[in-house]
Amino acid sequence: MNHSKAAVADVLAVNIGSSSLKFALYGVTADQHTESAHASGLFEGLEPNGQPRLVLTSGSTQTEQVVVVKAGQTAIQAALVHLKGLIHPLLNGRQLLAVAHRIVHGGGVYQRPIVLNDQHLARLAQFNSLAPLHQPHNLAGAQAFMQAFAETPQVACFDTAFHSSQGELETHFGLPLALFDQGVRRYGFHGLSYEYVSGRLSQRTQAATKRLLMAHLGNGSSLCAAVDGKSVASTMGFSALDGLIMGTRSGAVDPGVLLHLLEQGQTPAQITKLLYKESGLLGLSGLSADMRTLKASNDPRSRLAIALYAHRIRRESGALTAVMQGLDCMAFTGGIGEHDADLRESVCAGLAHLGLTIDLDANRLANGSEIMAIHGSDSGVEIWVVPTDEGRVAAESALNLLS
Repeated sequence: MNHSKAAVADVLAVNIGSSSLKFALYGVTADQHTESAHASGLFEGLEPNGQPRLVLTSGSTQTEQVVVVKAGQTAIQAALVHLKGLIHPLLNGRQLLAVAHRIVHGGGVYQRPIVLNDQHLARLAQFNSLAPLHQPHNLAGAQAFMQAFAETPQVACFDTAFHSSQGELETHFGLPLALFDQGVRRYGFHGLSYEYVSGRLSQRTQAATKRLLMAHLGNGSSLCAAVDGKSVASTMGFSALDGLIMGTRSGAVDPGVLLHLLEQGQTPAQITKLLYKESGLLGLSGLSADMRTLKASNDPRSRLAIALYAHRIRRESGALTAVMQGLDCMAFTGGIGEHDADLRESVCAGLAHLGLTIDLDANRLANGSEIMAIHGSDSGVEIWVVPTDEGRVAAESALNLLS
């Protein structure tokens, strides 16, 4: 798409992983609103001794580029130098107002966006063990950006913040209260996605402002119940392990299983690897964490993995609906939620007793390219597919903070 002439500045939103960096550039209008991204990209190969490469999308043009790593540079440093060179012509003379970072865990401390500094980074590092797949890399990337883009404010936006509205019945475990005071509590994740979905969907239908169940389904999967636009419950808890089965993560597991593994001699590091990287769809199927690969397989283990994934969504949907005392609207988002019509049909069929009726033709047409209703005319609950944009809500949050 062509960049709007109304844009007077830009915000860069980034999501940094262990070996990748996703970014998108959002125009800001004179009345302080963000537009859709006019340029985006993905750096991969940022692991130690990796070969960085970039896929850049600008307007309707997509290009692939190899990033040169000079002597003494890390891969991430080389990627940021490359990115800085790319951004200048993309800005076309406009100011870069901020770099907005997705930070997975803000603990109970950070419940709104902040401008990052060294003190904040040190405090956020205390939550590394609660999100080991994401938090250390989020923070290392943020530190690299603070050096490479020293003249631009670096704003942290937290996946846990959207769930800060949850009450004490949702945030407490059945453990001694002293542990709660030490931070052992339920937090919830995917908050940027849920904030985006609930906000955009409420502009389309009044039902989304009432009792809304959102399903963010991808390599990481969770559900969130929201009432009046505020999170009241989520399937993820203390860490991003809890709740639904995921690509390589186990979802909810009886703590007795972990005690058993410890008694069998497994170390915390081994159990961490098991729960985060060797379980979920991958562990159940023995084949892949990718739902598309499993659907193409005739192996009974692949069919079990798919069936159990859907079953857990239906089971937890019932629990969250009970918390809300009913359901007015359901939204699917995330890589699987937006693109897997079979999965959506299976989930909704299992929730028919709650009033959900899916329109099979509309469901097949919904592919994540736009917000689309997929409920039947006789459905007692509205059902939607909403493509998420965590970068845009992060950009908007950064803009609001700095304004």
